[in-house]
Amino acid sequence: MTATNPASPAPSMVSSIADRFAEVRRRIVEAARAAGRDPASVVLTAVSKTQGDAALDAALAAGQRVFGENRVQEAKAHWGARRAALPDLELRLIGPLQTNKALEAVELFDVIETLDRERLAAALAAAMTRTGRRPRVLVQVNTGAEPQKAGVLPGEADALIAAARDVHGLAVEGLMCIPPADEDPAPHFARLAETAARNGLSVLSMGMSGDYETAIRLGATHVRVGSALFGERNQPPATS
Repeated sequence: MTATNPASPAPSMVSSIADRFAEVRRRIVEAARAAGRDPASVVLTAVSKTQGDAALDAALAAGQRVFGENRVQEAKAHWGARRAALPDLELRLIGPLQTNKALEAVELFDVIETLDRERLAAALAAAMTRTGRRPRVLVQVNTGAEPQKAGVLPGEADALIAAARDVHGLAVEGLMCIPPADEDPAPHFARLAETAARNGLSVLSMGMSGDYETAIRLGATHVRVGSALFGERNQPPATS
């Protein structure tokens, strides 16, 4: 009898996560077609923050290669040892970024979705010069003007986009938002799309587990889905 590899995810977990990925992908295709869009124009970003190794391996086994992480250190723990074996892996930083973590973020991530102030743009530009890596960048817009939430205010977004591009030389390719939890997300998604169009940006990262179909209808190119893929979120480790 062959011994079970303790590092491998349980078959039931693999099956459950594979089923969830299949269902979310099916719904993405249906939402895109209903909006008259090519389903291939919508990228599923699996939100892997707080997930354990078994869940990550099950997601990889389901064919997922685009992942969103909130924290630099947790992302290193998740993907540092896996990157060499996964040349098609894309890591996207979707959580707030402190300027003192800019260098580590540039070294690890392919896309940084949470640029929200010029000081951070300067830190990212300096880190890119130092490392030679040039991750793509999205500007996070706080569409609900929530004081507790990261993101540039809508009225200041155009100026930040221009400064990031023209002053700091960043490859800004789009926008990201997280609408207020207690409001209809559609107006927020529409506002983000309008800002992107006004600035000639083609990428819209918007929509999460509860509203990604609405986001697709309003132009999302990337949807960030966590609980619908992995189940209820695990609690993050108690570290600073």
